[in-house]
Amino acid sequence: MGAQWKAKHKDLAANAKGRLFGKLSKDIMIAARHGADPAANSRLRLVLEQARKVSMPKDTLERAIKKGAGLTGETVHFEHAMYEGFAPHRVPVMVECLTDNVNRAASEMRVLFRKGHLGTSGSVSWDFEHVGLIEAEAAAAGADVEMAAIEAGAQDFEAADDDGVAVFVTEAADLDLVCRALPAQGFTVLSAKLGYKPKNPIAPSSLSTEQLEEVEAFLAALDANEDVQNVFAGLAG
Repeated sequence: MGAQWKAKHKDLAANAKGRLFGKLSKDIMIAARHGADPAANSRLRLVLEQARKVSMPKDTLERAIKKGAGLTGETVHFEHAMYEGFAPHRVPVMVECLTDNVNRAASEMRVLFRKGHLGTSGSVSWDFEHVGLIEAEAAAAGADVEMAAIEAGAQDFEAADDDGVAVFVTEAADLDLVCRALPAQGFTVLSAKLGYKPKNPIAPSSLSTEQLEEVEAFLAALDANEDVQNVFAGLAG
């Protein structure tokens, strides 16, 4: 979980693929505002690489590019909103939304946080760092994550998961610089975005199995909301 909460269970992740495509479509549309050509738009290029890795349908991908670039005649307008609060058992949470209806999003966040606690602006963000988060995989066997982080100028890293994907944490201002440096260190960048990393993460072992399941269910419900782009939870590991 750490820097960004993600569903751990494969069946849950599989059921969420449609929602993932919806989130990626928003990211593509926003990136495409700065140009529909990935060769000249690094932000769009990174999002497209992420979309292809999860097998997003080509027609869905191309439609999102055209819509975001204004090539379809449709007006695309998403507002960014952050919500802060606590999951059950006082686990701090930051929720990033992209919505075409702020009032709807706010109302749904109030409902979802009934099983936790919805805080005011600043009530939780003080316990998170605003950082760059880069997901990358080794282009060749034997690539050293720690050495790559040092050489590329990353602030921190999380070792590769079961899928071979490592997370490099950067200063917010250094996100693009580290992205461009990682390929020379033997890593292929899959996604790059600004996000939030907890300063004092709670160890899952400090919660009972039942308590951890309640927290996971709460986070999954947040992530399933159509306006939610990212969920950052103060859990370690």
